[in-house]
Amino acid sequence: MLTSSALLTDRYELTMLQAALHAGTANRRCVFEVFTRELPTGRRYGVLAGTGRVLERIADFRFGAGELAWLDDNNVVDSKTIEWLSSYRFSGDIDAYREGEIYFPYSPVLSVESTFAEAVLLETVILSILNFDSAVAAAAARMVSVADGRTLAEMGGRRTNEISAVAAARASYIAGFDATSNLEAGHSWAIPTMGTAAHAFTLLHDNELEAFRAQIATYGQNTTLLVDTYNIETGVRNAVEAAGTELSAVRIDSGDLRVEAKRVRQLLDQLGATKTKITVTNNLDEYSIAALAASPVDAYGVGTSVVTGSGHPAAGFVYKLVAHENAEGDWVSVAKASAKKGNRGGRKSAFRSHVDGIASAENVVIENSFSATGADRDLMTALVIQGETQLEHTGASGVLAAREHHAKVKAQLPPQAHSLQNAKPLIETKFH
Repeated sequence: MLTSSALLTDRYELTMLQAALHAGTANRRCVFEVFTRELPTGRRYGVLAGTGRVLERIADFRFGAGELAWLDDNNVVDSKTIEWLSSYRFSGDIDAYREGEIYFPYSPVLSVESTFAEAVLLETVILSILNFDSAVAAAAARMVSVADGRTLAEMGGRRTNEISAVAAARASYIAGFDATSNLEAGHSWAIPTMGTAAHAFTLLHDNELEAFRAQIATYGQNTTLLVDTYNIETGVRNAVEAAGTELSAVRIDSGDLRVEAKRVRQLLDQLGATKTKITVTNNLDEYSIAALAASPVDAYGVGTSVVTGSGHPAAGFVYKLVAHENAEGDWVSVAKASAKKGNRGGRKSAFRSHVDGIASAENVVIENSFSATGADRDLMTALVIQGETQLEHTGASGVLAAREHHAKVKAQLPPQAHSLQNAKPLIETKFH
């Protein structure tokens, strides 16, 4: 693992830093804001995930001798900038929506207040984490909705790189998945892990029945047998013969899952294994899970669609300067005005309005120009105060808190939020 996160950034961050140091503007106080201008097509809400990982990366954002030597050897920045970087430590404030929170277009999900020099360096590391983790969480939340209480396991580690695999398991769990196959995610974040056997284990043995007996001899009946290596009907019969009628579960990984699940359920019941559950895998996404709603399926294993971009369109977060102190020390609101890339300037807070406990509006407040009522929930919380990370948002306890918070706020969405039909964002964002 990386001991420093300082080079998880784009060169232009250091280019701006160097120019600002020479111009004398590097120490101007600034507010940067993270938001998205639009949700992916058809999505009705987003799910913020990754803020706990952001805090860990910021804590590790230090330029040691090795990083500084590399910058110098490759002429990335000059000696004055290297000297400044040698003592870098973020000393500002970070406020954000709580991890697991629902968001909408222009929700100010995270803001960074510090000097320009300190804050500008964090753009890439913040965006790379929030964009990936939030995209995974949003896709996972849709799957949780259509699974309707059935077990969901994330098992996509072999479909992405080793670092994003752990991040995806974490984000999926926050969004409501029950377990992951990734052991590092279990180790790092205390996420429940699961996993039994693949086809290779069956193929290793002289026949399927021998393989099943070997697995049962080791794990007992509380295991899942993969029944589709050769023939599913034969596999089910061999599973029950090897384990008896108290076998915990069988897994189907091929074929028309709706047809096969029904056939397997009928056969298990005929054989007396009425309590044996059925787990299905094989390129599942929210649409195929929804199509299995009426099938006798007890659990889903999801891989590719929850860990790769093909399953979760980008969250689209950007990191923009919205306010800074001028030469006289007065605060000035600023905003980009480019066509289709504009935004609102100014330091912001946010509240969500509710009617009878159901979310009705997102109120984005510029410069404290809004009077909240008892029906308005303050969405912002302090993650970093004068450089000090608020530890309740980090580690395994932070992941569990984010998971619980997500379940709570998702339950406050209108029922139509959980539909997979293409639609515009569910909640209107209002500026005050």
